[in-house]
Amino acid sequence: MESVYLLIPVSVILVFGIAVAFWWSVRSGQFDDLEGPGFRVLMDEDPLKRNQAKAGGEVVDTNKPDNV
Repeated sequence: MESVYLLIPVSVILVFGIAVAFWWSVRSGQFDDLEGPGFRVLMDEDPLKRNQAKAGGEVVDTNKPDNV
């Protein structure tokens, strides 16, 4: 029975802390864009320009002087 006197206040404090953390995350915009980070992983870092891509899918290095 004595453990209940300790566990109930600890659980109330824990629930209050979780509620404050959830409230802060909602107010700071953490849940505004749920799908964006998942799509950002799939995006290329440097999109190719039109003059850099050949028809066969090969990439042309425009830094070379002869573009071989």
